[in-house]
Formats: sequence, C-alpha cells, structure tokens
Amino acid sequence: MSEPTRYFEDLEIGEYAESSPQVVTEEEIVEFASRYDPQYFHMNPEAARSHPQFGEVVASGIHILAVWRQRDHEITGDIRWICGISWDDLRWNKPMRAGDAVRARAELLDKRVSASKPERGVVVYRYALVNQDDEELFYCTSTNYVERREPE
Repeated sequence: MSEPTRYFEDLEIGEYAESSPQVVTEEEIVEFASRYDPQYFHMNPEAARSHPQFGEVVASGIHILAVWRQRDHEITGDIRWICGISWDDLRWNKPMRAGDAVRARAELLDKRVSASKPERGVVVYRYALVNQDDEELFYCTSTNYVERREPE
C-alpha cells in the first residue's frame, strides 16, 4: 500500500465514495464466528435453521465491521489518518448473509481544525456497509483526527 496523500485541507464536506463489492461466503462467516463469536446462528448451518429471526447462518456484527473496514480502506486509504475518536449512532439494520455482495460507503459530513491540537483536523464521516440490494447492513457516524498539511 502506498503512502496516504490526502491531508485535512484536501477533504471536502459532502464528498462521497463507494468501494467495489466483495462477495461473502458461508465458509467465511462460519470461520470468523468460530474464532471470534461462536454463537450457533453464526457458525452452525443446521442449528441456525431454527433461529427465530434469521433461519440461516448470518455474519456476526463484529464480522460486518471487519468486512466494512477492509472495504473502507479501498476508498479512504489515501487519507492521512491519525486515529479515530468515536463511533456514534452505530446500528446493524440487516444481517450479512452468505452470497451478499457488500460495498463500503463513506460520506464526509463535517470538518474543523482541532481546538486543542491545531496541528490536527477533526473530520466526521457517515460510514455504511450495503448489500447488492442497496440495503444498509450497518452504519455509524465516526469522528477522527487527520493530519494537517499546514498547521497553524
């Protein structure tokens, strides 16, 4: 991966990006759940059929976040991030199922120079992971620090 090139000053409120799709497999869902979230409806296809809401294996919410983060690097990996500060309004709207072709979305909602650390910018993004039907599986609002090119 190349060195990120976009600084705080390069980011524009309202800019929007969407990643290419990634197809999620049942094997991937089961493997992730077996390691990180071993609930029957994430890792046992037969037992998951009796689940009152899903009726099949679905990805763990943590797996959804991991896939989103991977896809997000495709669209925001060129930004000179310092670190995240918070995630707000985090929601899982729909399950991620085997066969879903998911894409990350990022929209810059707000930006300002940090009052306490003026060498940094503060940016607020709305992030989402959507499936092939354009349904949001997850979304959140994220506040992050970004390097400034020209600190005051």
